[in-house]
Amino acid sequence: MPRPHGGAQNAPVPVPLTDPTLFRQRAYIGGEWRESTSGAVVPVTNPADGSTVGSVPALTGAESAEAVNAAHGAFWDWSHTLGWERSRILRRWFDLMAAAREDLALIMTLEQGKPLSESRGEIDYAASFIEFFAEEAKRPNIEGVTSHLPDAEVEIWREPIGVAALVTPWNFPSAMITRKAAAAMAAGCPVVVHPSRETPFSALALAELADRAGVPPGVFNVVTGRSSEVVPPWMAEPRVRALSFTGSTEVGKLLYRQSADTVKRMVMELGGHAPLIVFADATFEEAVAEGLKAKFATSGQDCLAANRLFIERPIYEAYCEAFTKATAAMTVGPGLDDPDIGPLMNEGAVTKQEEHVADALDKGARLLCGGKRHAAGPLFFEPTVLADVPPEALIWREETFGPVAALAPFDTEEEAIKRANASEAGLVAYLHTNDPRRIYRASRALRYGMVAVNRTKVTGAPIPFGGYKQSGIGREGARLGMEAFTEVKYVCRDWA
Repeated sequence: MPRPHGGAQNAPVPVPLTDPTLFRQRAYIGGEWRESTSGAVVPVTNPADGSTVGSVPALTGAESAEAVNAAHGAFWDWSHTLGWERSRILRRWFDLMAAAREDLALIMTLEQGKPLSESRGEIDYAASFIEFFAEEAKRPNIEGVTSHLPDAEVEIWREPIGVAALVTPWNFPSAMITRKAAAAMAAGCPVVVHPSRETPFSALALAELADRAGVPPGVFNVVTGRSSEVVPPWMAEPRVRALSFTGSTEVGKLLYRQSADTVKRMVMELGGHAPLIVFADATFEEAVAEGLKAKFATSGQDCLAANRLFIERPIYEAYCEAFTKATAAMTVGPGLDDPDIGPLMNEGAVTKQEEHVADALDKGARLLCGGKRHAAGPLFFEPTVLADVPPEALIWREETFGPVAALAPFDTEEEAIKRANASEAGLVAYLHTNDPRRIYRASRALRYGMVAVNRTKVTGAPIPFGGYKQSGIGREGARLGMEAFTEVKYVCRDWA
């Protein structure tokens, strides 16, 4: 049965919520709401106006290790809980999350800044992973194999790998947790979660709902604070058998190296640098509309964002004109006003937009609209379009992670594919053409883990999300996402 939910608030809720107890300002370890023993806290600010949303405990390495103890202590019982019962608990968690959709979206917009409609969409997306893996919890069946020995029976089992550490980013503060946690928990693994210090409240709201759903103590833990304190004990701890990380390629490489001594199972979704290729035979209006979605969702702060737009020369100028007109019409403002473009996460993100624009212009690009900070506030940047961006520009080599679109023409299919593949990132590619033979050829030739053809939205709980090259290791979502948290055991039984 779900346990009573308690735990005092240590500051007022910053906006009216239907359920104020969803706004938690304490870490969650072993089924208890915790403050730091040192009393240190990490303040969280609203990127729209710089106001303080609240604060969370800055836990120490010792307290991070306590979370592993709690998870490890819960492992035996949770891994031996019937899959059907794990499914029922996860389903209750999903139902509670769906019912709290509006409050969860408000909390997300306050701490992350994204437009309210996008926050609602993320809550739906995040909840879908819990719903999906609630069903998959029933299905890690034993697989019978035709024996190669005359007097033996052969079976292959999938068993939970153990405690899983989940390190998640600020740009999708709910979905990146549920995509990992629901898969691990469905497989029978307790989790320790470290959310970004910039967006911890979405994670703590999920912990509150997990508690109400009856997730046993120690199975879902949220450890707040600074990554430099929280994560290193997990990397050195052999009882943490798996690490799932979403974030930059640079940090991913560091964690990959740190995992070597304990040989952890690694699942990583790292940086993207997505190309969008539009051929002249594409449906023009659709290609413009989908290009805007691919570039500007989450104000461009998305690993799936189209960073390099390649347009076939016969329609290049017309595409630039239509794309710029639509971009210039986008609204900019605080997320609670539900604009098209919200604030960026921090000053570093805004500075990067300025650097990429200045570099492209210095190298000969044309500025079609935007190009500077927006009057809405210090963390707002105008939606920007750059045309004729040369190959040597910085924006072709680095992920912009903001509302700056870079466009360039191409002349042949071979050229477009070659330029699209000229990156160590390989997460997603966008392709617009109505030629079925070209769709097949290009989809095969693009070295990306996901290819979206004549559309932008392709993600969801049933699909294997992940990339090629330095965009990551493994896949999340789908059955593959659950398998990452299991070990394969081969059993050979003598008939005699």
